[in-house]
Amino acid sequence: MFTGIIEAVGSIASIEEQSGDMRLYVRTGNLDLGDVKLGDSIATNGVCLTAVELPGDGFIADVSRETLAHTRFHTLSIGERVNLEKALMPTSRLGGHIVTGHVDGLGEIVSRQEDARSIRFSVKAPKNLQRYLAAKGSVTVDGISLTLNAIDGECFELNIVPHTAQETIMMEYVPGRLIHLEVDIIARYLERLLGHTQDINNEQSDQGLTMETLMACGFNR
Repeated sequence: MFTGIIEAVGSIASIEEQSGDMRLYVRTGNLDLGDVKLGDSIATNGVCLTAVELPGDGFIADVSRETLAHTRFHTLSIGERVNLEKALMPTSRLGGHIVTGHVDGLGEIVSRQEDARSIRFSVKAPKNLQRYLAAKGSVTVDGISLTLNAIDGECFELNIVPHTAQETIMMEYVPGRLIHLEVDIIARYLERLLGHTQDINNEQSDQGLTMETLMACGFNR
């Protein structure tokens, strides 16, 4: 579990293909690894990775075919910068929102423009994720907890203040770039509970919270 508050920017040191999946070596820059142990999780551009080796200046992680299929990790290159966040501890402040590190889909940067000292981005969301997005709600972009300014059809708008731009990889975003999206976990569970017939993976379901269930439990008289 994470908060979406980026702790450091690292870089890809090596990429090794292994029998159809991948092993990544991530140099972690200024990230404090003093309390990180083998088996701990580190969000890398919003993807929860497990540290299987700790060489001192970073960590090594295995990336499964499932992760490769739902992220842009198959396009990573040596030296590419990545957002990093260590797993949330019970004593940590929840400075962003609840982030699982499980990417729901890929968004695309549609436009970028200066707005005083901020940067305003328009992002196209996949069709199956659009219903989980709401103006002034939360979304995770490459591991960053952000607030949606507005919704415009299939796109949503982000306003990035200077601190966020400087402390993450967002300064590198240009139109056409693909980014990892994770929608608010509360929105996903609410949809499931309220009985929508289609979930985040487009699987059909007719189960959920109904008026009949509420009446049977005494919540509607």
